[in-house]
Amino acid sequence: MSDAPVIEIRNLHKAYGSLEVIKGVDITAPKGCVVSLIGSSGSGKSTILRCCNLLEDSQQGDILFKGEPVKWHGTGHGRRPADPKQVLRIRTNLSMVFQQFNLWSHLTILQNVMEAPVTVLGRDRDEVEAKARHYLDKVGIGDKADAWPAQLSGGQQQRAAIARALCMEPEALLFDEPTSALDPELEQEVVRVIKALAEEGRTMLIVTHDMKMAADVSDHVVFLHQGLIEEQGAPDQLFGSPKSERLQGFLRSTTHG
Repeated sequence: MSDAPVIEIRNLHKAYGSLEVIKGVDITAPKGCVVSLIGSSGSGKSTILRCCNLLEDSQQGDILFKGEPVKWHGTGHGRRPADPKQVLRIRTNLSMVFQQFNLWSHLTILQNVMEAPVTVLGRDRDEVEAKARHYLDKVGIGDKADAWPAQLSGGQQQRAAIARALCMEPEALLFDEPTSALDPELEQEVVRVIKALAEEGRTMLIVTHDMKMAADVSDHVVFLHQGLIEEQGAPDQLFGSPKSERLQGFLRSTTHG
């Protein structure tokens, strides 16, 4: 199934108690494509990303990784992934970059980037170190390998988090608001890295509030409203001639906000 999309979400439903936050969503990320999820706070964007990476359990719908469906046990609020080995395999192939960097403060930047490939994947430490240094160079902070996270700016810490995700050599990268915790000038450092990754043809699913970045890097944009897809399509279509009034209003608010 080599031609299957890297990520496919079909009819996803997610609720917290009686509050339904995702109400039946279909999203596909083919190999080499960048798909951005946009929408107001509370529209369900980050929840979809966390369900995709099996950090959250969904109550209904299918999640497929390279054509392989996640196996479930139970139904509704009792539904859980049935195969821990499958969960680990999927998670290691879908590296997630969070809003708040999540670097380990007691490890150097190099050690942070090396930790998961060595401990989770059991890879050779010397090989991983060479790759880690390569990816730190790639994101422009090779000179910070021996620094501690607290010694880096927010933009540098987020670039270290991206290097850490890349060092897992995943099939796809998941970004959850990667620039929202940063000042505008530091934000641009991270946007440049994400653009370069997009130009390399990496598969990415990006939740972002940055409409310019979404327009610049995406192959496909999905606008979510109250847990449903309100509109989706190519970025020039969505940003250039949005059809739905809700999307028009959302884009006006982000332009003036």
